[in-house]
Parts: sequence; structure tokens; C-alpha cells
Amino acid sequence: MRHRIKHSSLNRKSQHLQAMFANMSAALVKHEQITTTAAKARELRPFTEKLVTLAKKAKANPETALANRRRAMAIMRDETQVAKLFDVIADRYADRNGGYIRIMKAGFRYGDAAPIAVIEFVDRDVSAKGKDSGPTQYENDDVASQHEVGEDGELKEKKKAAPKKPAAPKKPKSESGPKGKTAGGSKPTVRKNTQRSV
Repeated sequence: MRHRIKHSSLNRKSQHLQAMFANMSAALVKHEQITTTAAKARELRPFTEKLVTLAKKAKANPETALANRRRAMAIMRDETQVAKLFDVIADRYADRNGGYIRIMKAGFRYGDAAPIAVIEFVDRDVSAKGKDSGPTQYENDDVASQHEVGEDGELKEKKKAAPKKPAAPKKPKSESGPKGKTAGGSKPTVRKNTQRSV
């Protein structure tokens, strides 16, 4: 019996689980709203709320602020997001006693029908979502990126490069040498199909 186990392992080893929650909590602090599976969201909420409480304790007691910041850095492993957690989010929830994060169900994933949930900070900053997240799927959909300016100043459609044809697979070399001769120098024997009459 596995007594006193109150969190799900999500079918992962402990090192994988710690790394995954470190990355997910950093993403949640950065964007303040992320979409994930419902099981991961349920496990991520207490993990991140404890980090917010750690940041609030650092604000309340400046003597332990550095130690708490180092502790959060060891857990979260993202210096920029730890700074945001201690400088921005701790101030935002200074008067709130817990319940910093909410989970909302968001249907089922197309591929495997896994239940999906949106996890977000209560009273979140809406402008933080998607900030500095790199190239997106719809980044190059504007008209200017699909056209180029010609010499006369008119827009012309960009020529798309033709897709490369895959190279033909190489045939394996036979064991026989040149002109049908084997390594020993003699010609290979060829057996004729002879059917016996019964």
C-alpha cells in the first residue's frame, strides 16, 4: 500500500515531474494563463501557489527575502520569472489569503480525447499572455509578408520554392564481383527450375 501519497505521479519519475512543474510554473508566471491537461493543472496549482506564498513571505519579512528568493530559484529554475514572482505577483496578492490560481475546464483534446483545462491567475494581467513567446503559427499571415515590392513599386507575390524531390534510394551492392563473377573468380551457378512429373 502506498500510504500518505496525496499527489499524482502522472506516470512520470520524480526528476521528470520536478522539471515539468518547474517549466510549467515558469510559463504560468510569465503568461499568467496556460492551457494543459486537467490532471496536470490540478497538480500544478498547489505547486505554484506555494511559490506565491514564498514570495509574499519575502515581502513581509525582508530578513528572509534573499533566502526565499534563492529557494524559489532552486525550485523554478528561471531567474526572470522568479523576479516577476517576487516583484510583481507578490505585491498583487498581498491582501489575498490563498486561492491565487483558478482552473477552468476547456473540453477535450482532439487526438486522444484527454480532458483539457485552462489554468490562470485570478486578477491576471491580460497583456502578459503570449508576450515574448517567439514565432507563432500565424505570424506570417499578413499581406506584406506574402508579397515583395518590385522595381516599379508594385506588390508582387513571392515565388514559392519548388519542393525538393527525395533522392532515389541506393541499391545495395551485390556480393558478386564485376561481370557476374563471385569473389573466388568463378561464375555463379544458376539452377534451372525443373518440374518433376508425377
